[in-house]
Amino acid sequence: MRILVWLLRATLFFTLLAFALNNQHEASLKWFFGQEWRTPMVFIVLGAFTLGCVFGVLAMVPSWWQHRRAARRQVADNDSVDTRSADTPPPSDSKLLQHEL
Repeated sequence: MRILVWLLRATLFFTLLAFALNNQHEASLKWFFGQEWRTPMVFIVLGAFTLGCVFGVLAMVPSWWQHRRAARRQVADNDSVDTRSADTPPPSDSKLLQHEL
């Protein structure tokens, strides 16, 4: 399975490398007020991909913070409330005992 994963990675790498080598033609990116940026097309595509990844991660940050706060709140609630009394022994798990034998 590991060999299959590495073959997939190598295939993806060489596909992207071939894409980059085939798109070395100069392209121009026109900005506002007559500004123009001339560079190989592969850099423009790479920049667009990078910006898309950055915006995607930044869009997920508030959701991650919300889930993190909820997890912390749940852990704090679990630590403060102990449902077992000190006199009762912990329950034994038959699967755990079979595993230890």
